[in-house]
Amino acid sequence: MDVTIIRFPGTNCDLDTANAVKKVIGINPNIISCKESNIPKSDLIIIPGGFSYGDYLRSGAIAAREPIMDDLELKGNQGVYIIGICNGFQILTERKLLPGSLLKNSSLKFISKNIKLKVDRNDTFFTSKYKTNEIVKIPIAHHDGNFFVDRKTLNSIEDNNQVALRYMEPINGSLNDIAGLYNKDLNILGLMPHPERAIDMKTGTNDGSKIFESALNFFAT
Repeated sequence: MDVTIIRFPGTNCDLDTANAVKKVIGINPNIISCKESNIPKSDLIIIPGGFSYGDYLRSGAIAAREPIMDDLELKGNQGVYIIGICNGFQILTERKLLPGSLLKNSSLKFISKNIKLKVDRNDTFFTSKYKTNEIVKIPIAHHDGNFFVDRKTLNSIEDNNQVALRYMEPINGSLNDIAGLYNKDLNILGLMPHPERAIDMKTGTNDGSKIFESALNFFAT
């Protein structure tokens, strides 16, 4: 299994994510610059969290226009699995690989804490190790995590069962408490919680491990 992590100026979770991949999946991922034009052969591509370009303009707006994004979009359209975590989610929405936008939290405050989430479905590349409707605890750390989309698109998201994770309580103003979202083909996932920070009980929870275990399980079966 080949995993690639894309690093942008301002990314600060690349090494945490690489550590999670190494610990859970058992491989050393490639870490490449967003200035590259091509992504090496990958079964899974990860855009980690952070504050790309200091969140100037809008979170993820500048990063979404970096050279590497053309190849990311191509590979996503070809069915390669992609996950964007926190700032990565914001970048995916800015690139229109996922619907909607991540606005400032309704409290206008940065939120950093472990929270409870519900897993909406367990039949995807990213969630096969979870149970449907399983309640998990994974940390969040964001200022712009308020998921917003027009009503027609929101209805389409719900009708197509594209929600991956939901907050168990109102956290940041996200419509329908959406914390994680798939594209229609289910090969691209964006989520505001940080699973790479939830792989060891020393941090208070290891519930994020199952996202990486699910990916490994897909290629092991």
